[in-house]
Amino acid sequence: MAIHTVLCIEDDRFIGEMYVRSLKKAGYDVDWVVDGNDGLITARNKDYDVILLDVMLPERRGTDILEALRGKEDLIPHSRVIVLTNFEQDDESRIAMQQHADAYLIKAEITPKKLISVIQQLDGMTPEPQV
Repeated sequence: MAIHTVLCIEDDRFIGEMYVRSLKKAGYDVDWVVDGNDGLITARNKDYDVILLDVMLPERRGTDILEALRGKEDLIPHSRVIVLTNFEQDDESRIAMQQHADAYLIKAEITPKKLISVIQQLDGMTPEPQV
């Protein structure tokens, strides 16, 4: 599965614009929403190859979105999820998120070039079959 479509759920305008601009320049089709409720609705209603998910969002936290999409049932079996955060989390919370995400990145440590590299690495992976 080649990665073409990306949903960016990010409330920080500067970071969101930087991701969108860089991803579009790299050839990806990108949609961007700025709050958790819109992010959850958008992720459920359109198939995306990758979802970039901020943890701290207005209206609904990224942890809640991840649980809704990949918790008891995987509503997005063909989408990769990359969690992006600057929020300091305890190990238990971080590990719980990592179990449902394909990548977990600290925003302060990630440049647009590194983000694109992570997406390209995910492009080489095939989703696990659903049982």
